[in-house]
Amino acid sequence: KKRQEEARLLEGLSPAEPGHPGSTDTAGEPDWVTAFVQRKEERDKVDRLKEEQIRRKKREDRLEKIRNNVQLKYAAKRKRSEEEETKRLLQLSKEALSQGAGDDVLDQLDHNEEELILAEYESDEEKKVVSGLEEDDDDLEEEHVTKIYYCSRTHSQLSQFVREVQKSPFGKDTRLVSLGSRQNLCVNEEVRRLGALQLINDRCMEMQKNKHEKKSDEENEGKKRRVSRAVCPFYSYEQMQFLRDEVLVEVKDIEQLVSLGRETKACPYYGSRYAIPAAQLVVLPYQMLLHEPTRSAAGIKLKDQVVIIDEAHNLIDTITCIHSAEVSGSQLCCAHSQLSQYMERYRKRLKAKNLMYIKQILYLLERFVAMLGGNVNQNPGCQTVSQTGTVLKSINDFLFQSQIDNINLFKLFGFVERYGGPATAVKNNKENQKMAGLQNFLLTLQQGSDKEGTPQSPPVEAENDQLRAASPLMQIEGFLSALTNANQDGRVILNRQGTVGQSSLKFLLLVHFAKVVEECRAVIIAGGTMQPVADFREQLLSCAGVDPARVLEFSCGHVIPPENILPIILCNGPSNQQLEFTYQTRDLPQMMDETGRILCNLCNVIPGGVVCFFPSYEYEKQVYAHWEKTGLLTRLATKKKIFQEPKKANQVEQVLVEYAKCIKRCSQAGGQMTGALLLSVVGGKMSEGINFSDDLGRCVIMVGMPYPNIKSPELQEKMAWLDKTMPRAAGQAPSRVLIENLCMKAVNQSIGRAIRHQKDFASILLLDHRYARPAIFNKLPQWIRERTQVKPAFGSAFAELRK
Repeated sequence: KKRQEEARLLEGLSPAEPGHPGSTDTAGEPDWVTAFVQRKEERDKVDRLKEEQIRRKKREDRLEKIRNNVQLKYAAKRKRSEEEETKRLLQLSKEALSQGAGDDVLDQLDHNEEELILAEYESDEEKKVVSGLEEDDDDLEEEHVTKIYYCSRTHSQLSQFVREVQKSPFGKDTRLVSLGSRQNLCVNEEVRRLGALQLINDRCMEMQKNKHEKKSDEENEGKKRRVSRAVCPFYSYEQMQFLRDEVLVEVKDIEQLVSLGRETKACPYYGSRYAIPAAQLVVLPYQMLLHEPTRSAAGIKLKDQVVIIDEAHNLIDTITCIHSAEVSGSQLCCAHSQLSQYMERYRKRLKAKNLMYIKQILYLLERFVAMLGGNVNQNPGCQTVSQTGTVLKSINDFLFQSQIDNINLFKLFGFVERYGGPATAVKNNKENQKMAGLQNFLLTLQQGSDKEGTPQSPPVEAENDQLRAASPLMQIEGFLSALTNANQDGRVILNRQGTVGQSSLKFLLLVHFAKVVEECRAVIIAGGTMQPVADFREQLLSCAGVDPARVLEFSCGHVIPPENILPIILCNGPSNQQLEFTYQTRDLPQMMDETGRILCNLCNVIPGGVVCFFPSYEYEKQVYAHWEKTGLLTRLATKKKIFQEPKKANQVEQVLVEYAKCIKRCSQAGGQMTGALLLSVVGGKMSEGINFSDDLGRCVIMVGMPYPNIKSPELQEKMAWLDKTMPRAAGQAPSRVLIENLCMKAVNQSIGRAIRHQKDFASILLLDHRYARPAIFNKLPQWIRERTQVKPAFGSAFAELRK
């Protein structure tokens, strides 16, 4: 459509007809004035279109030239190697001189040469920036072509998708850009070594600031200061333009992008951003697209574009998580004590306006602690809270009750954002001293207060390290920012526990998808286990004001033949004990015994790996301990080696490797051991994103129904909000439907782990008679539902499994 409209305008066919001569317009103007204005508007539009077309043509030509002209590709490479050679020679001559001449000569020369290299590199680049913007490379204002934004949860899923694009018939002609975090894309080793994302981000921003401010400092301050300044050698406009063109010419995944960045001495993080306007397909993680500040910082424009969100079963939780912020009572008191000490110490040196802002922050912190029922001037660990429990408030109520509705939070947040960041790893920067002054002072106070405190046990200390490393104002900053985001769907949770230190304030956003849906031409929400779909329709789309007619649903069957899967709902165990794992009955010894008997029987006949999912870590531990006591565990261990899912994420890989090795060993050796049994947890590390294909998962067992914790304040508020805003569906309250949907989503996600390709086969066992209820049964994915058998007795189920 856009192209046709352009063509029509350029041919000079006016879309609007001018009025008849002599008549007057409705506004009372003569028609020739109107016609003149119209013609001028059209002429301007045509000029604009012509410019745009020339720009587009130039871009296409440039990319074509790079695609076909190998010489051009290597010209830049040659230039880089020449620069490196020059630097190397200068280094060598410096060393030679140091051996031959006195130290003072070297020192003088050292400075001159350093200055020579840096100045030239700098001025060349600065000149390029200026001229680049004046000439044809108007890239900062470049028009965004229609594109598809494809997002998924993890970088490995994105890389998988990029590899599929490379293999496809469109791989040669598609302009694809992969975006990621600095942690994934940074090629500066000195910065990468910092490890933590927050530190990498801060260091990167600081180096850029050094670069931009360097020019003005050169005139003011002479040589020495300039040399000590760290700038990033990869942040070069010229090289990043080259990287951008390379990215657009040939499809690359994150790993290829990083190695290209190393090779071209250009920053992949910023270079890839330059490529967004011209790209046809942009591949990026969830958070980058869903969080508005991140989106605008990356230069992503959603207007009239297509968005595909893959692996979307967790979308609602992800959105909630991205937009929530929490601060504890002890953090609030800690920040208050440090900030007031800072103010007292430097009161005479602080500018009046800064002093005012600091006083406002102190007042805020005081009021926040008062809301938790404490006094900011006493030790938060020793103050007990009189009314414990959880209270939920809308933003406005919270601001009024804490008596801070008269403070301009936007200005205050700007101030905290500027000075409250973590003290960066580099201390020798004079330019950074002013900012680091406050932060370092706070850090020294913090270390002092930690030493005075009672000695802590190592495990607690490890958890606290994270908080200690960051500035005390960091958490407060996140919370303030959330309060300025306020809208109807935001809530503040006051969580009052035993002491003020343990209590906390948490900000929640109940819905935050409207902006994406409004701006995009189309949004595709896709995933392997999206059942039940009603949640997405109601919580994401209806709340965002999407017309129901705009929502289309598409679902298809599975690639495996029907006989490759055997789903069974089991209502009773081997000793005819009814299987109902409710919160009240699941702790009974007879229920845990019955579960053990079922597993023993299954492990006797099922080869390879068996994965058993429990509703929570606590329950899995409890059952394991019970089996150990009754000797059931030793009976199980004769047939299968038993593995437990670790709670720590960094141990998951190791357990999985051992599990797979054990199964492989048993299948090759034969003998009594037939494989392994993995005790897992729904919603844990193993229940999504991990493949139990082939022998790794010949049977998946689901013990009970993993309902979410109904006592959690977030869930209660969401339920109340849904009951208020949504109509009752089929006689059920929306909150009840939400609970069932959350449970079944978790079940579907877990049991889907076993079937991973066309020739795979597995049995699925659901242990609870409640799965047979129509409302629950209908929430299983269609491909599993069609093949499911409900078995009242264990005997017939066991016979099916043996077959």
